[in-house]
Amino acid sequence: MLDAAPPVQGPDERVPGRRGRPNHGNDELASDATVISQGGGLADRYAVALYAHAEDIRALDPVVADMESLGRLIDASADFRRLLESPVIDVGQARQAALAVLSAEGFGKTVHDFVGVVASNRRLRELRAMVNAFAALVAARRGVVTARVVSAHPLDEIQVSQLRARLIEAGYGNVAIERSVDPTLLGGLVVRIGARLYDSSLKSRLQRLQHAMKGAA
Repeated sequence: MLDAAPPVQGPDERVPGRRGRPNHGNDELASDATVISQGGGLADRYAVALYAHAEDIRALDPVVADMESLGRLIDASADFRRLLESPVIDVGQARQAALAVLSAEGFGKTVHDFVGVVASNRRLRELRAMVNAFAALVAARRGVVTARVVSAHPLDEIQVSQLRARLIEAGYGNVAIERSVDPTLLGGLVVRIGARLYDSSLKSRLQRLQHAMKGAA
């Protein structure tokens, strides 16, 4: 199970993991949590722990679907983002409010409990990064190319389908689309696939126009 762990002081942090996993030197196990003190970024460590737990309970596919939905929820709801990012809300209140949102949205127990652990560890501000890290891990394990798409406004499912079709036409057949929102783009998209960057944002177009006008002056 992924029971909520209390906040941990100091460099070590309780990350939801698997009970009974062998200790290979860097990890120290505690009842339903893994204390990880070395190796990997924080978001990556949480993602690995969630992935391992989902595999253990044979619930990887529904957890993957829930984490994708969680990413969309964070991007689409300004109120939810404010809850996650607020430094002044009491830890207990923030945890209760976040879990209430997930329950109302119908999230499964595994992701629900995972977010509970994240909240108890005072890491809600890192939740979007954990979602991204989990998506990257899933893609790597499944041999999927990840397209990181930033838009000025949340994309609807029709727009995502159209984008996927364009990516397939460009030769990216097995592609996962990871979405985020940056209002400063003003419009258009920024798509990064590996080292390749495709920038059609209005912000970049205006910057290019500004540089061109300076060059012509």
